[in-house]
Amino acid sequence: MTRLVECVPNFSEGRDRKIIDAISDAVRGVADVKLLDVDPGADTNRTVYTLVGTPEGVKEAAFQAAKKAHELIDMSRHSGAHPRMGAMDVCPFVPVSGVTMDDCVQIAKDLGRRLGEELDIPVYLYEFAAASPERQSLADIRTGEYEALEEKLKDPKWKPDFGPAKFKQKWGASVVGSREFLIAYNVNVNTRDKKLANEIALNIREGGRAKKDAAGKIVKDAQGNSVKIPGRLKAVRAIGWYIEQYRQAQVSINLINYNTTPLHVVFETAREEAEKLGLIVTGSELVGLVPLKPLLDAGKFYLKKQGKSAGVPEKELVEIAVRSLGLDQLSDFDPAKKIVEYNFLKPAPLMSLTARGFVDEVSSESPAPGGGSVAALAGSLCAALSAMVANLTVGKQGYEKVWKEMSELAERGQEIKDKLSKAVDEDTNAFNDLMEAMRLPKGTPEQKAARDKAMEEGYKKAAAVPLQTAKTCLEAMELSLAAAQKGNANSASDAGVAALMARAGVEGAGLNVLINLGSIKDQEFVNSHKKEVVGLNARSAELCRQVLEAVSGNIK
Repeated sequence: MTRLVECVPNFSEGRDRKIIDAISDAVRGVADVKLLDVDPGADTNRTVYTLVGTPEGVKEAAFQAAKKAHELIDMSRHSGAHPRMGAMDVCPFVPVSGVTMDDCVQIAKDLGRRLGEELDIPVYLYEFAAASPERQSLADIRTGEYEALEEKLKDPKWKPDFGPAKFKQKWGASVVGSREFLIAYNVNVNTRDKKLANEIALNIREGGRAKKDAAGKIVKDAQGNSVKIPGRLKAVRAIGWYIEQYRQAQVSINLINYNTTPLHVVFETAREEAEKLGLIVTGSELVGLVPLKPLLDAGKFYLKKQGKSAGVPEKELVEIAVRSLGLDQLSDFDPAKKIVEYNFLKPAPLMSLTARGFVDEVSSESPAPGGGSVAALAGSLCAALSAMVANLTVGKQGYEKVWKEMSELAERGQEIKDKLSKAVDEDTNAFNDLMEAMRLPKGTPEQKAARDKAMEEGYKKAAAVPLQTAKTCLEAMELSLAAAQKGNANSASDAGVAALMARAGVEGAGLNVLINLGSIKDQEFVNSHKKEVVGLNARSAELCRQVLEAVSGNIK
């Protein structure tokens, strides 16, 4: 899985285009990062930047953006409608894929420390990165804003987490932290009455509504605070509004943790509440980008609701989610633009070919793609066939006891299929990297040493990639065994073919490991890889025997 982090730094400048663009350019100058959105506001005098990339890339881009702001923004002259306390007012890091919240906490701490040390500015940590519960809330840290900061910094209780406890008139202070991905999401209802949409919002949002007595007055507690009736959904904020452009009311929602409350649960709950009011939900709308996972979860939910297996290709899951949630009701929904991860897909020239094109490319005089890529393709076909057998079992009479297990097998099969599909290109990329190392100059002792080192690393990579392919092919074969033993007997031959393909993948990838080991000087690396290949081949042969035995028992 690609490791991706989102960063949404807010800078206290929304009017001067030169400054806004200079900060944008600082972000664009960092490798492995994409600047996806720049949203300036003149009234707020604030610009929100959205960037996504690798953990190291995003951390560096955030620092370079802050460094540029340090040169250009003067908070002593700043005014605007939005609360603020510094030039880079707030900078949250958000896990997207392949990273954890703990990873983002560490990124926030690393950036905070660097800002304090290199730019000599006060930095506070908030949300998941906060050092204490008292500093989790951004609003609490920002109380009094820039104007109160000079006195605030004199209070030991408000000593910054990083940097000096001194008032920096030009900068102010920054708040850095980590939080969950916030999904801006609107549910469309067949009315222009925003009061009805707001009624739905009050019923679903976590904060709920104020409790009222029989006379219609708001009930207060002993401290004089309004008593609340909580709404149905955790991690959901919502209001109702009317959009003239669409001549339609919407329930406008901020989903602040889609792992706590999935996107499809928000949609279904809003639909239930709408029906109580005699309304119909006509679709929904995602504002900005969305991670892939909530859409995959939605696709799986609606397939299972239909009594079908959720072990279908990723593209189909996304299509089902889009149709079921009505995400294309008001405008086109382009997954390539709307899904964060799809903005970072690596080129896959081999897997983008037709079957005939791939075979033709293998048959050419070029040494790549070669056996390693073909082995990965063979393993991916095993995973695909195993998923097919499982999908043909789910819903079939007589197999009710294994429907759940087969659905899970199909989902796992899709994951392994996709992993091995990527390995088709990865194997060729590893070979090409080795060729690049071979082309390095060797005219001087220093150049020769650098070339030798690069070639050693190149050969290691050329061995490590097919070794991983062999291991993953073995995982695919394990699925074919379960499919042969418990799946639809009418598809037993398909499970057998799957196992044979996986065995070809294991042993073929193993050969590609061995042929590269002879050029590697690191004997510990060589010996451990040889041992693994022997073990994988032995396990593969035994598994294949078991699959074919199960298949024979099902073929009458």
